[in-house]
Amino acid sequence: MSFTRTQIPSFMMHNYDPLPVMPEKASGSHVWDEDGKMYIDFAAGIATCGLGHCHPILVKALEQQAGKLWHISNIYRNKPALELAQALCAATFADRVFFSNSGAEANEAALKLARLYQHRNHGEGKSTILAFNQAFHGRTLWTVSVGGQPRYRDGLQPLPPGIEHSPFNDIEALNSVFGDHIAAVIVEPIQGESGVLPADAAFLQALRDLCDQKQALLIFDEVQTGMGRTGSLYAYMESGVTPDILTSAKTLGNGFPVAATMASSDVASVFTPGSHGSTLGGNPLACAVAGAALSTINDPDFLSGVRLKSQWVTDELRQLSERYGVFTPPRGRGLLIGCPFTQRYQGQARNFMRIALEAGVMVLAAGPDVLRLTPALNIPEADIMEGMKRLGQACLQLERVV
Repeated sequence: MSFTRTQIPSFMMHNYDPLPVMPEKASGSHVWDEDGKMYIDFAAGIATCGLGHCHPILVKALEQQAGKLWHISNIYRNKPALELAQALCAATFADRVFFSNSGAEANEAALKLARLYQHRNHGEGKSTILAFNQAFHGRTLWTVSVGGQPRYRDGLQPLPPGIEHSPFNDIEALNSVFGDHIAAVIVEPIQGESGVLPADAAFLQALRDLCDQKQALLIFDEVQTGMGRTGSLYAYMESGVTPDILTSAKTLGNGFPVAATMASSDVASVFTPGSHGSTLGGNPLACAVAGAALSTINDPDFLSGVRLKSQWVTDELRQLSERYGVFTPPRGRGLLIGCPFTQRYQGQARNFMRIALEAGVMVLAAGPDVLRLTPALNIPEADIMEGMKRLGQACLQLERVV
C-alpha cells in the first residue's frame, strides 16, 4: 500500500503535522526517504538516537535478546532489567530504579514518588508540586499540568490541583513562593522545548538549598539532557547539585521505548509492592538495548568526543549566523543546541524545518523562534560539515522567501 507524503491518512488521528518526507531506512546520521534521497540528521529522533540510527552494538544486543525473552511482566524478575538498574545506580547518585516506557511515565512516577514520600513523612499538607514557566515534562494529564506551557493544557480543564509555577532562573521569585507546603520541585537542567534555555548554576543551587531547608524533594527531569547529551552522562554532574530523584528516557533506549526513574534509597523506599507499576516497564528487549547504550556512552573518551563535537557544531553555527543573519549565536550545552532567529525571521522555525528538509538536513524547532539541533552524540565530523553546508543553503532560501 502506498501513502501520500502530504496528506494524513483518514485512519490516523490528526494530532501530528508530519513533514512531507517518508523515511525508509537510516544508518548513523544518514536517513534515506522512499525515493532514495539522503538527509543529514541533526535531530536524532528529537534527541533520542544518541548513538545514531541502527548502531551495530545496539542491533546486536536487541537481536540476541529477541531470541531469548521478549516479555515476562514484573510478576517475575528479568536479568536485563536487573543489569541495567545496577549499572545506572553505579554510574549515578541513585540507589534504586523504576523502569517505564517514556519520559512522561518516568516523570509521572517521580511525581507520585515525591507525593507519597511526603505523605508518609509529613502528612497531607505537604503536597504541592513546584515547577517552572515554559517547562515541558510530558503529555499525561498530570505531567502536562506540571509543565509550564499553557498551550498544552488548553481544553483539558479541570487540571489536577496542587501545582504551582514560578519563573525559570529567577531566584527572587523562587524565594517568594517556596513555603512549607512544597512537596517537590521539578526542573529541567536545560529547558529544551521552550528554547534550549540552560538553568543558571546559582538557580540550581538555590533550589537545592531551599529543598533542604523546607524538607522538599528535588527532581531533575533529564529526559532530554541525560545520557551524554550535554557532554556528561547526566547534566546534574556538571552543576554541583545532586537531585533526590532523576528521570531519564530518550537516549537511554536510543529510540527503543524505555525510561527510568532513579532515586536515593530513602526516597525510593516508599514505593512498596502495589504502589506503582508498568506492564511493559523493565521489558527485557528495552533493557538489553538500554544497557548496551549506557555502556557505550558512559565512557570518558566518548563523552570527551561529545564535547569536542559540540565545539565543532557551535563554531559552524556562529559562522552561519554571521554570514546570513538568520539566527543569533547558539546557546545550550553539549549537543543540545538552540539558535534564536533574528527579529526578521521570528516565527519561522517550523517553516525553516521544511526548507532545511528540502536542502537535505533534518533539524528541529524549540518553539516558533528557535532552531534546535540535537544530532547523534557520535556524529562524524564529515557529517557535521556536510550538514552545516546544507543548513547554509536553507538559510539562503529562507532569505529569499521571507
